[in-house]
Amino acid sequence: MDQGSAAGPHRARGRLGAPSCGARAPGAPWARFSAWLECVCVVTFDLELGQALELVYPSDFQLTDKEKSSICYLSFPDSHSGCLGDTQFSFRIRQCGGQRRPWHTDDRHCDSGAPVSLQREPAHYFGYVYFRQVKDSSVKRGYFQKAWGPALPCYTWGFLIAWSPTSGHSWEVGGTPYPGRPWMSRASGVPAGSQGAGATSHRPRALQSLVLVSRLPFVRLFQALLSLVAPEYFDKLAPCLEAVCDEIDQWPAPVPGQTLNLPVMGVILQVHIPSRADKPESGPPKQCSHENLLPAPVVLTSVHELDLFRCFRPVLAHVQLLWELMLLGEPLLVLAPSPAVSSEMVLALTSCLQPLKFCCDYRPYFTVHDSEFKEFTTRTQAPPSVVLGVTNPFFIKTLQHWPHVLRIGEPKMPGDLPKQVKLKKPSRLKTLDTKPGLYTAYMTYLHRDKALLRRLLKGLQKKRPSDVQTAVLRRHLLELTQSFLSPLEHYMASLMPLQKSITPWKDDFLRSLEHSGPQLTCLLKGDRLGLYRRFFKSPHFDGWYRQRHKEMAQKLEALHLEAICEANIEIWMKDKSEVEVVDLVLKLRERLVRAQGHQLPVKEATLKRARLYIETVIGSLPKDLQVVLCPP
Repeated sequence: MDQGSAAGPHRARGRLGAPSCGARAPGAPWARFSAWLECVCVVTFDLELGQALELVYPSDFQLTDKEKSSICYLSFPDSHSGCLGDTQFSFRIRQCGGQRRPWHTDDRHCDSGAPVSLQREPAHYFGYVYFRQVKDSSVKRGYFQKAWGPALPCYTWGFLIAWSPTSGHSWEVGGTPYPGRPWMSRASGVPAGSQGAGATSHRPRALQSLVLVSRLPFVRLFQALLSLVAPEYFDKLAPCLEAVCDEIDQWPAPVPGQTLNLPVMGVILQVHIPSRADKPESGPPKQCSHENLLPAPVVLTSVHELDLFRCFRPVLAHVQLLWELMLLGEPLLVLAPSPAVSSEMVLALTSCLQPLKFCCDYRPYFTVHDSEFKEFTTRTQAPPSVVLGVTNPFFIKTLQHWPHVLRIGEPKMPGDLPKQVKLKKPSRLKTLDTKPGLYTAYMTYLHRDKALLRRLLKGLQKKRPSDVQTAVLRRHLLELTQSFLSPLEHYMASLMPLQKSITPWKDDFLRSLEHSGPQLTCLLKGDRLGLYRRFFKSPHFDGWYRQRHKEMAQKLEALHLEAICEANIEIWMKDKSEVEVVDLVLKLRERLVRAQGHQLPVKEATLKRARLYIETVIGSLPKDLQVVLCPP
């Protein structure tokens, strides 16, 4: 099954492996499927061919060669992480080749009502992976093995090896020579067999991954979906996957603020789609009393929130330091024992700034085969503002020049008191055998909240439920971020209605902190001015400012449109030339189109008055102009 890389008609309904049947219109088949997922991929590991993109559904979904290569590599854990059995994790990749799916009114409506941090990613894909590794007695050492291409450190399943391009052999580090060969195509750099199912054999797979590709950061929902679908797929293969995709194509759109019942494989998932109007502390969705659903729905408390306490257990003592690093857009390398721990830690870190959108790049799981590997590891310039989640110790040596490295050890039992990683100097970084710890020379601007740590540790001793611990931690981070943003929000609101350009405003803001700073709502002491000065240079300030400027401009446009609709248009037109009247018609139409596309916060009554005004104004013009403005 060859997945072409050219942009074109996106998808049409068809069976697995069926050819494309034409372009997709908003009301065409797969329109509802597209509201949730871009496609579903099956990636297998073959001893002869390596990672292979065996299946993409819908079959005409367009992926470039670079995207296919990234999905293949990122769908499997590094072998030394020892993920035997079933594992779930996630990754994030750049979309290549520009936008290939047109954005429709429903998409814009969903984004306009969603929190900024949960809107669709226009330039990235999220990959949600369900990986299965099973023993295969027909293969030496019990598992399929892999080796990487020359000049790169590589791993077999459970053994670290290095490839020698001169001798054609690879050796275990500290062990005896072991013959190996690179399976990656040297000419293209794309995993052999990644062009589709036609290139792969039909032997049973010891290693296989089911991947959901989406633009939505709904990690909890898609993990729950995979836990239902993947085991059935591994047993029943393609027919099961096609039936699931047909069910998803019947789901209602993810409209913010609604509680939806999503049927799949005889189970009903009940989810609440977050809205900007939701309060941060709102609880899980309640089942509608008038519905008699059989079977009873499985209620997901959130479509996106992770168990924050479980993710941060080993770094509770440094949560505030990590919050500052995220706020300032500092580069951070997270080295974890598995892709599951890596991806959850990165997602937890990027979510700890809510309601502020995380505006830097982040990769929940990253490998040396990623197309951005050279970009992120170059030493010719300062490290980029990115959070990388990795499992390969090779990155410790490659990224020794990075200012912040977090190495996480093996997870402890749920009931044990967490062993906190120690704060260490970057100079103590070693290759491969680096001990768990947070390696940084960063000095926090705010003093640490010791009361929070004592409260969380006391909760562990009393065996307080994890969801309660998470609620405490999430509320603390939320209040920390809101207290920091509060003076910014007030200052922006006081300036935006008065002038459109507010470039020279930073100094005035710093002087205003004495009377309206975050100390009014946050009791933590420290160098707040220094933290704000660093924040002004970060990508998050630029992202926050652009978003607020856009929202305020839209609000002003909406208020202007309402003012026009409330005015007496006939009196206004008495002394106006035809050019001015035509210009009003064109501008009103432009505003109307933007409002109808949910890009302006305008009430339906205002839209009706605007349409009536346009008809009234056009009716006052000469016939020839009416024909131009309203062609038959």
